[in-house]
Amino acid sequence: MAKILMITGDFTEDYETMVPFQTLMACDHSVDAVCPGKTAGDTVKTAIHDFEGDQTYTEKPGHNFALNATFDDIDPANYDALVIPGGRAPEYLRLNSKVLDMIRHFFEAGKPVAAICHGAQLLSAAGVLNGRTCSAYPACAPEVTAAGGIFAEIEVTDAVTDGNLVTAPAWPAHPAWMKQFMALL
Repeated sequence: MAKILMITGDFTEDYETMVPFQTLMACDHSVDAVCPGKTAGDTVKTAIHDFEGDQTYTEKPGHNFALNATFDDIDPANYDALVIPGGRAPEYLRLNSKVLDMIRHFFEAGKPVAAICHGAQLLSAAGVLNGRTCSAYPACAPEVTAAGGIFAEIEVTDAVTDGNLVTAPAWPAHPAWMKQFMALL
């Protein structure tokens, strides 16, 4: 089975972190969840983003998510695929050059990458979207297009695959997103 890296951080979206982590492990894949500045056993705070009829999502405290690997020990060459959850974490993770280098590695090597919601902020900052179709939370559309990507306006329950990249707008797309990602594994 595949060895998968998940890059996360404080205030990553709860469902977009927990569900793929647990789903991939349930399908016998190995998943290492890491965060810059943290080690195995540390936790990141998550947030629950919900769609309740407002102009944007609402945010509530989520769970503390335990990391099972140490960021500074990670060599992306040892992994078969990458998962990038959304939430607010990508906003600050995109400022970390090591995170961006890791993302570039997966694209340069043609390895599967799954990004959801605000995860597109990391893809755009890493410069890997030029000419690629990418879905994300609609508020990230300007970042996708500014990075040379083609924003896919799809239903919140859908996902889109472009080569080795699988993206989705938000957690309601988990079934489609995980199905398409696992097909690449």
